[in-house]
Amino acid sequence: MSKIITAGNPDLKRKALPVTAFDKKLKFIISDMKKTLYEANGVGLAAPQIDLNMRVFVADDGESGFEAYVNPVWEPVGNETNVDTEGCLSVPGYVGLVERYTTVRIKYQDVRGKKKQKVATGLLARCIQHETDHLNGILFIEKATALRRLEE
Repeated sequence: MSKIITAGNPDLKRKALPVTAFDKKLKFIISDMKKTLYEANGVGLAAPQIDLNMRVFVADDGESGFEAYVNPVWEPVGNETNVDTEGCLSVPGYVGLVERYTTVRIKYQDVRGKKKQKVATGLLARCIQHETDHLNGILFIEKATALRRLEE
C-alpha cells in the first residue's frame, strides 16, 4: 500500500504524464492503487495522490465495480450539471460543494492498453471528473464552494 500525499505537496500540482508502457510494473501500480483506495475507504484515487507522475486513476463507485483508467479523456454528455458534496483523500477532514457535469463519456485504456469507453452518470461521473482533475494538477478545493471542516 502507498502513502497518500496531501494538499501542500507540490507534486499534486503538476500535470501527469501519459502512460506509454503497459507492463508488469503498471499492473503492480494499479494493484497497489486498488489496495490503497480500499484501505482509505475512497471512491477514486489518482496516481499523483501516491506521488506517481502518470495519467492513471482507479475508481469504485460501489455500483460499477473496480476499474482502472489509463490515459483517460472525458467529455460531457449534454449540458446538465449538478452540485454535490465532495471530499478528497488528499484533503483529509474537508468537504465542499462542487459543480460537475451529470453525465460524461470517458475514453481510456485498460491495464493492457486496450482502448475502451463508457458513459457514466451519478457518483461515477463525478469521480471521473474529480480524478481527472488530479491528473491535471487541480484539487477539488480550488473549485469548491461552502468548503468546511468535518466534525471529528
